[in-house]
Amino acid sequence: MNITELHSLPALEKLKIIEALWDDLAGDESSLPNLAWHKTELQETEEKYLSGSIDALDWQQAKKELRSQFE
Repeated sequence: MNITELHSLPALEKLKIIEALWDDLAGDESSLPNLAWHKTELQETEEKYLSGSIDALDWQQAKKELRSQFE
C-alpha cells in the first residue's frame, strides 16, 4: 500500500491501521529512538505535578476533555 492508497481509505480503515502500527511499536519499545526532548518534557511535567502547579486527570476525564476540543 502506498501513500495515495492510504489517502483514499475511509477514516475507520485509517484508524485501524494506526492502531495496528501503534500496537506493533508498543510491543517492542527497545526499537524506539530515545528522544532527548521527550525526556525533558516528561521531567518538566513531573516537576510541575509534584510541585502542585498542575493536576492529574484520570484517563476517562482526559479523553473527554480532548474530544470536546474537536466537537
